[in-house]
Amino acid sequence: MSENQNGQAQAEAAAPSMNVLAQYIKDLSFENPNAPASLQPGEQPKLDINVNVGANPVGENQFEVVLTLNAKANTSEQVMFAVELVYGGVFQVSGVPQEHLHPFILIECPRLLFPFARNILADTTRNGGFPPLLLDPIDFAALYRQNLAQQAAEQQAASEQPAN
Repeated sequence: MSENQNGQAQAEAAAPSMNVLAQYIKDLSFENPNAPASLQPGEQPKLDINVNVGANPVGENQFEVVLTLNAKANTSEQVMFAVELVYGGVFQVSGVPQEHLHPFILIECPRLLFPFARNILADTTRNGGFPPLLLDPIDFAALYRQNLAQQAAEQQAASEQPAN
């Protein structure tokens, strides 16, 4: 094998790769506490949506990534609905340098899970008697940077606290 072919083979062997080994619903909750009154036409509800991503190693080069989506629709008088979905996936990741592994797992893996979770939320709210909740695409890279900045601010605030 020539030097060029050997270098190319090493580059291909070290190329980052990711495989989805499993996807699943860990938790799904839908509440429609004021039905049937909440199903009557009326005031446009205010929608609050929260997104969270977490990851844990489950084996060598394998990680469980969990995407948590919470949505709550309220009017000034009542809760229309509240839905929580915890959607997980197990990913096999290889060829990613250690310093890039954390952002890779918390950006790329949830990006793959999101369309499936979005569909589950839409079906759940529709089955609950409401129009399907169609979430806009999420920029997981921006969410990752926001979480890093928040953690850094919390650490700095904690270090500035006077010791008792």
